[in-house]
Amino acid sequence: MKQWHQTIRPRQWQNQKSLAASPPMVLAGGFFVLILLGAALLLLPWSRVGPLSVGDALFTATSAVTVTGLGVVDTATHFTYLGQGILLLLIQLGGLGFMTFGVLVLLLLAGRVSFSHQFLVKESLNQTQLSDVMRLVRHLARFVLIAEGLGIVLLALCWVPQMGWHKGLWHALFYTISAFNNAGFALSSDSLSQYVDSGPVNLIITALFMTGGIGFAVVSELAQKRSYNRLSLHSRVMLLGTLMLALGGMALFLLIEWHNPATLGHLSTGGKLWAAWFQSVTARTAGFNTIDMSAMTPAAVMLFLLLMLIGAGPGSTASGIKVTTFAVLLAATRAFLLRRPQTKLLNRAVPAVSVFKALAVTLLSLMLIFLAVFVLAISDHDKPFLDLCFEVVSAFGTVGLTRGITPELSATGKAVIMVMMFLGRVGPLTLGFLLATPRVHRVRYAEEPVAIG
Repeated sequence: MKQWHQTIRPRQWQNQKSLAASPPMVLAGGFFVLILLGAALLLLPWSRVGPLSVGDALFTATSAVTVTGLGVVDTATHFTYLGQGILLLLIQLGGLGFMTFGVLVLLLLAGRVSFSHQFLVKESLNQTQLSDVMRLVRHLARFVLIAEGLGIVLLALCWVPQMGWHKGLWHALFYTISAFNNAGFALSSDSLSQYVDSGPVNLIITALFMTGGIGFAVVSELAQKRSYNRLSLHSRVMLLGTLMLALGGMALFLLIEWHNPATLGHLSTGGKLWAAWFQSVTARTAGFNTIDMSAMTPAAVMLFLLLMLIGAGPGSTASGIKVTTFAVLLAATRAFLLRRPQTKLLNRAVPAVSVFKALAVTLLSLMLIFLAVFVLAISDHDKPFLDLCFEVVSAFGTVGLTRGITPELSATGKAVIMVMMFLGRVGPLTLGFLLATPRVHRVRYAEEPVAIG
């Protein structure tokens, strides 16, 4: 493998960090400015229909930039075509911009700092030669244009005959960008419920947000190698994990909700299969729904909490702790129970540093979710506790699914959800940057065992 030479010495790198803002700060600052600008544009008289408070504008802009999809107002009735277009622009910048920024940051870490950063890039982007940054970014932009262009054409074929050219093309454009970026914004109050048993719409929409959520690195490697056995461990784990979570979630959802008349019970067998498939896939950050989320049984809600927490892939338009993180945690647990010295995943040993990163990401995520639920349990104690948990995990995973309480949250509750959406979007890359930045510790302490379990 080609080795990269260190061009910035550690001491010089530290000095540069002290003189300029770190990449995570730039990312967070850029998202914050974009949210403020988006809220200002949504408040324009030409963007909205009727009154819109500053708080609701900020919430909507935050949800769009973080590609979440939670809303306190109805997108179709509260915004004009201009307002909906502004939302699309915010979604595209939030999705594509985040992916591009992530690629640039990871390339910077691997190509210009130290040997240890190569592992982070190989793990997240599956690249071996990273000298041409702009070439990689151009490939990313081309991938997005092709995927979204194909989605627009296919959805137009479904909706133009039904709605006419003007409305059909606009719906195709809006839903394609929203789905590919895993945003979940819809042009109807019931999302896609009217297409619950439509095979073409279900396939196109799920294909879009699965493509956007699986990660650019995986798609790029698939296009180059075109063989599962030749793929890197990261790509194989992502593909296998995505398939298992989708099919496993579908099977469990069918088992739980099959006889529930408010969700699957009234549908035909084919409709139940389509609805279960859509809900299983959308729960991992897409945000669309074809059934009533508030009518699900508690067991189905618990299933969704797990899927929303896991999320999709690194370097994608999705969030959550990520499929690879969940896979590493399961592999590490299995290795411990079998008393194996190494964590094995698909006949490959996972480095200990990856296990520590997975533990750190998961624990910090759970602590943040616990804190947010705790605050909401105080500020919105009149809401069902399970609904509050659902709202927080949905916001942190930038999923956008809700059990109908988002508009009814208090001002404090809405602020908490906004913070969770923001942290859920920029937090993983920030944490990854911090974990990737090496520090030399010259002091080692004596070891002493601590009782566990």
